[in-house]
Amino acid sequence: MAKTGRTEPDVIIIGGGSAGAVMAARLSENPATRVVLLEAGGRDRNPLYHLPAGFAKMTKGIGSWGWHTVPQRHMKDMVIRYTQAKVIGGGSSINAQIYTRGNALDYDEWRQMGCTGWGYDDVLPYFRKAEDNDTHANHYHGQGGPLGVSQPRAPLPICEAYFAAAGQLGIPRNPDMTGESQDGVGYYQLTQKNYRRSSTAVAYLGPARGRGNLTVRTGVQVLRIVVEGGRAVGVEVAGEGVLRAGQVILSAGAIGSPRLLQLSGIGPGEELARLGIPVVLDQPGVGANLQDHVDLFVIAECTGPHTYDRFAKPHLSALAGLQYLLTRRGPVASSLFETGGFWYADPNARSPDIQLHLGLGSGIEAGVAAMPQGGVTLNSAYMRPRSRGTVRLASADPLAAPLIDPNYWADPYDREMSIRGLKLAREIMRQDALKPYVLAERLPGPGVRTEQEYFDYACAHAKTDHHPVGTCRMGADPAAVVDPQLRFNGIAGLRVVDASIMPTLISSNTNAATIMIAEKAADMMR
Repeated sequence: MAKTGRTEPDVIIIGGGSAGAVMAARLSENPATRVVLLEAGGRDRNPLYHLPAGFAKMTKGIGSWGWHTVPQRHMKDMVIRYTQAKVIGGGSSINAQIYTRGNALDYDEWRQMGCTGWGYDDVLPYFRKAEDNDTHANHYHGQGGPLGVSQPRAPLPICEAYFAAAGQLGIPRNPDMTGESQDGVGYYQLTQKNYRRSSTAVAYLGPARGRGNLTVRTGVQVLRIVVEGGRAVGVEVAGEGVLRAGQVILSAGAIGSPRLLQLSGIGPGEELARLGIPVVLDQPGVGANLQDHVDLFVIAECTGPHTYDRFAKPHLSALAGLQYLLTRRGPVASSLFETGGFWYADPNARSPDIQLHLGLGSGIEAGVAAMPQGGVTLNSAYMRPRSRGTVRLASADPLAAPLIDPNYWADPYDREMSIRGLKLAREIMRQDALKPYVLAERLPGPGVRTEQEYFDYACAHAKTDHHPVGTCRMGADPAAVVDPQLRFNGIAGLRVVDASIMPTLISSNTNAATIMIAEKAADMMR
């Protein structure tokens, strides 16, 4: 992208999250490319964004849009809180910092679906390019990249008991679940550096902020993408009017990107016309194909202070803060979900289809019960759902919340596998190795035995794992929203770069893969 005589920037990036911050940093490495990054959320000044344990506050409203799903018709119309980041760094600033990549076969399937250049061998170099891994340097891992990837600083003895309990069921210990094999249980590596969160705002934008060709603006509400003659020429910003640019990159996430496209008149034409939005391009794929992981969990009461629950008390919380300042250890140094693993609900699955997260406490996330005497949580999620949902507009008002419908369990297979995953989690928690730590299971509790009782429990307690993808699907077919170069089909000068382009949901957390997508997109653009 050569510098021209125009005064407008070469690139406007909408969204400063896991992908947008990477794009801004990488594209501005070329001093001849003028980049403007627009983020609707604020700065990450609150210390909770940087302390590993700050995650416990994130699903309860800090740095979030405050959205919910529509009633889930296959789950007794339950409505689920749907945390979506509204802060610089996006999801990387508010997530549990778990560094997982999915399974190699996930990406090979993308390639088989027509996404040339997106097989595992194609994307692995970009995972490695991003990494500054404090433990591994080999074929699977890199060092010296912007993103801190670290071993947990503050595991507890109950974590080792969990590994032993899984072993009693034949599940092996795996020292690197993002390496050669995904199978087994172990410590997750975390997006942390020097015992602080390594968000894309810190890791990528931090070193880039002094560049004269990069402008980063927060608190900026983009109302629409401006299209003239079939080309994206800029954006309309609330209170400012139109800002023009040579190219527009949309990185607002799997909910925010289709939402803004539809507000811009780009999406399913009949629905947009019904809302009074002038149709710029009738593209039914925008906002379709939504996929997400739905989470079911076991909570047990502990026999003693074996987890971090006790630090919820104000005086102990203050002591924990002091411990972190002096030693960088203790509960503040923990992401609270740094232990887990991957195993099988369907024994014939091509790779692990259940992900486990051991929570070192209870009541960590919004809407999840806390144990008065302290507890431990084991989350389970079926990773390759067949159900597909949508993101649609409730109205033409750009400030209105979108209609988020993951359509969980529309396919009965998803329900069956999810409940099998919950049963696996219960079995792990009942093993002898955990008996010194676990007094009794409190949720689901002994009253849940039949399939109907499992279903009823899920419809009262299920939550999202915060992994939405797919709503601007990449592909080689005419119905795809973007092509394998992430160029928008039907509109020149517009790319989508974020988790929305994933054709199918990967078999793990999505943050590392979203960063990889941006690293690869930046290379393609250069």
